[in-house]
Amino acid sequence: MTKSKNHIKKNNFFEKFANAATKFTGSSVAFIAATAIVVIWAVTGPVFHYSETWQLVINTGTTIITFLMVFLIQKAQNKDGKAIQLKLNELIAAQQGASNRMVDIEDLSESELDQLHKFYVTIATLAKKEADIHCSHSIDVAKELNESKLKTNKHFKK
Repeated sequence: MTKSKNHIKKNNFFEKFANAATKFTGSSVAFIAATAIVVIWAVTGPVFHYSETWQLVINTGTTIITFLMVFLIQKAQNKDGKAIQLKLNELIAAQQGASNRMVDIEDLSESELDQLHKFYVTIATLAKKEADIHCSHSIDVAKELNESKLKTNKHFKK
């Protein structure tokens, strides 16, 4: 039990730190500070005779910051992406006419997503032809229509 509590505390600390770092690095204060550092570095060039050490300071600093920021940005994007997916899943689950098969489609392969995309392009084309803009098309309706076509058209593969 203590091990899991320590694990939760560590995750909680990291989560708080990452959230604070993300919030700070996206702020105006962080941008102004970074700009000030670059200006100070540029102004000190003549003082240090534009030496290799002077250049190495900015190169090393920007490399380290860039390296760390890549991971921080990826973590923030993963979290935001997950939150958006959960919100969309809730909307799908709550909508009476929506197909629940659309929940968690982010785990499908690229070709499966392309197939769904083609389906929705077809639905959009059909919807443009509808006189009633409130007419609903769903994957379940498409499946029923497909099964109906399979029964009546012998040239379709079963």
